[in-house]
Amino acid sequence: QMLGKTPGNIIAIRPMKDGVIADFTVTEQMLKQFIKKVHDNKLFSPSPRIIICVPCGSTQVERRAIRESAIGAGAGQVYLIEEPMAAAIGADLPVAEATGSMVVDIGGGTTEVGVISLGGMVYSGSVRVGGDKFDEAIINYIRRNYGMLIGETTAELIKKEIGSAFPGSEVREMEVKGRNLAEGIPRSFTISSNEILEALTEPLNQIVSAVKSALEQTPPELGADIAEKGMVLTGGGALLRDLDRLLMEETGLPVIVADDPLTCVVRGSGKALEKMEHFGPIFTND
Repeated sequence: QMLGKTPGNIIAIRPMKDGVIADFTVTEQMLKQFIKKVHDNKLFSPSPRIIICVPCGSTQVERRAIRESAIGAGAGQVYLIEEPMAAAIGADLPVAEATGSMVVDIGGGTTEVGVISLGGMVYSGSVRVGGDKFDEAIINYIRRNYGMLIGETTAELIKKEIGSAFPGSEVREMEVKGRNLAEGIPRSFTISSNEILEALTEPLNQIVSAVKSALEQTPPELGADIAEKGMVLTGGGALLRDLDRLLMEETGLPVIVADDPLTCVVRGSGKALEKMEHFGPIFTND
C-alpha cells in the first residue's frame, strides 16, 4: 500500500526480491519483528526453529545469506526447504510415495517447477518470472501504448481485475488513472482484458517454456504419472484468470489449481516443520 506513496523522509523497501534477499539488514529486522509477534514474552529471549523456503535456482551464497539473516534475527535452528517441495506438501500431494507429482509454484519473484517422487526432487527448475514481472509488463505496455505512467499498486490491481492468460469470449474493461507523460498531468483511460493479455504474453511464454523443459527432462515412468494426474498450480500467480487453461492447451495435460494457492507454500512449510521425522530428507543443507 505504501509503494510509490511515501514522503521524502520515508522509503518503502522490499527486503526480498526475486525470491532472495535484496537488503540483508532490513530482512533481519523484519524477521525479528515476526519472531516478536509470535513470542510475546518479555522475560525470555526466544530462539525458535525457523523453516525458510528458497527458490531452486538460488545459489549457495544466497542460501547462506538467508540462513545468516535468520540466525541474526534470533533463530535457534534454521532449516531450508525448496519452494516446490513446500508447495507440494501444502497442496497435499503424495510427496513420499513412489509416484510422480508435478508442481508449478508461481510466486512474486520466481516461478518454480518441480517433479517430486519418494520425498525427493527428481527435477527442479526456476525462472525469475512471477507476479512482479506481470506487473512490470503491464506498466511497460501502458507507457508504450498510452503514454501514461502508472505505479506498481495500480498495475497489480489491473492484473487482478481484468488480467487473463488465455483469450476468452468475454472482454472486460477497466478505467485506470495515471500520469500523462507528455503533459505531466493525471488522466484516466480505459483498458481492456485483451490488451492486458497482450502485455503478459512474454512473461507467460517464459513460464510455459519452464514447464515444457521440466516435462522433457522428466523420466518416462514419472512422466506417465503426471500425464494421468496432471500438474498442480500454486502461488499467487496461479490466481491469474485462465492460466490453467493456457498450460492445458500448451502441454495437453490436466492442470489443477490448488485450494488456496496463495498459502500453499507456507502451509507446506508448517507441515514439514511439524512432521520433521516424517519429512526429514526434504530439507536442504546447502
